[in-house]
Amino acid sequence: MAAKTIAVAQQKGGAGKTTLAAHLGVALAGMGKKVALFDVDPQKSLTAWFEMREELHGRQETLAFSSFEGWKSSSEISRAKGSADIILIDSPPHAETAARLAIREADLVVVPVQLSPMDVWAMRATLQMAEREKAKVLLVLNRVPPRGRMADEMRARLHKDKLPLAESSLGNRMAFAASLLDGQGVTESQPSSVAALEIRALAEEILKAL
Repeated sequence: MAAKTIAVAQQKGGAGKTTLAAHLGVALAGMGKKVALFDVDPQKSLTAWFEMREELHGRQETLAFSSFEGWKSSSEISRAKGSADIILIDSPPHAETAARLAIREADLVVVPVQLSPMDVWAMRATLQMAEREKAKVLLVLNRVPPRGRMADEMRARLHKDKLPLAESSLGNRMAFAASLLDGQGVTESQPSSVAALEIRALAEEILKAL
């Protein structure tokens, strides 16, 4: 099967893109996929996590990493398709050119959405960009609180607007942040946790969408 490319994108900062990209990459690698992570966000948070990961745990054959910006990104992503099953791109917020380059390369654009009007409004710009580039989109509810009706109301609203919402969602769980501090994904540090079950379910759904 030819390599598939996923761009994690959201025009609003703080939506959890980098956290999602890291955990998703580890989960997919744990499912036997050769994953190439790309950090095209100028903040380079994913780069910092991966460098710490290699320092603490060594290099892994199933999880590669590259960090590029600007025009070089497209050529490097194309090159990685020769050795990877999945290309996973952490794209920048508030940088339309770089985000558009990532979305242009993508077979699927995964958009994390928190339960706030700000995230929903910001999401529209990403959806419009994906539509212009003819890229398939999957919205993912992120940092969902354990109680309250807001998640159900958000799902109902997105379904009413006929937007492509993932069945899987990610809770507001400390396990996601704690594992990153150890240079790991939650499927490695706490493989039996609810957080690990959530990210695996999302990874399976993404593979089906691809």
